[in-house]
Amino acid sequence: MDSLNLENPVVTPVPAEKPRAWGFWGTALWGLFIFAAMFAGQAAVIAWFVLRQDGPVDIAHTISVVGRGLTISLSVIMGLPTVLAALWLAIHFTRISFADYLALRWTSWRNVVLGVVGLAVIVFGWDLLSRATGREVTPGFMVDVLKSARTDGAVWLLVLAFCVAAPVSEELFARGFLYRGWSETFLRPAGAIALSSAVWTVVHLQYDWYFFGEIFSIGLWFGYIRHRTNSTWLTILMHGLNNLGAVVQTMWLAG
Repeated sequence: MDSLNLENPVVTPVPAEKPRAWGFWGTALWGLFIFAAMFAGQAAVIAWFVLRQDGPVDIAHTISVVGRGLTISLSVIMGLPTVLAALWLAIHFTRISFADYLALRWTSWRNVVLGVVGLAVIVFGWDLLSRATGREVTPGFMVDVLKSARTDGAVWLLVLAFCVAAPVSEELFARGFLYRGWSETFLRPAGAIALSSAVWTVVHLQYDWYFFGEIFSIGLWFGYIRHRTNSTWLTILMHGLNNLGAVVQTMWLAG
């Protein structure tokens, strides 16, 4: 028998280890790295605007420059390539393809309708609550940012930043990378949805606690849709539509 042939022994193939996503702590640490890359890309634009001003750096003038629509728009846009680079590096070590890791696949139009309708219900509900409690529907700083963008002739850049660059960066980070890694740990999908939504909420430091609640609830819906459809492209689309609606609403309120 061949199995007893010492000259030609049978070699049993060793099954290759299946590539796995980063675990809980790996996802958390790489998540910090990705967030730092996003911050670095945005901070570089802010630093350029601050340092190019004539004379010594003045705190009051620096604050006004940082809060301008043009500065914010360009900083958000420049955060996208640094996020993509950091994501590629983190995913490269897992030996899983970039698209598969981040669930960059399309889904059915039925799921699209479900996601958008659900998002509209959540946003409309928070708007009604804001009006009932006498709170502003749109954050005040958004109106100021829009007005300064109009002055600089950069409204189109603001729309590009808020409705394209920000949704892509944030969704690939939260619903793409964080959810993927945490959903395969003890957290399971439900815990991953909650934790990634909480991280995504904290990223929006410019809002107060009330808008934190709205953002977190929207994040939970995005996470559910990500889990249901296994499509991050859909959450990117929903995020972009949500931000577009917020920009249009701000334009209307600002006259």
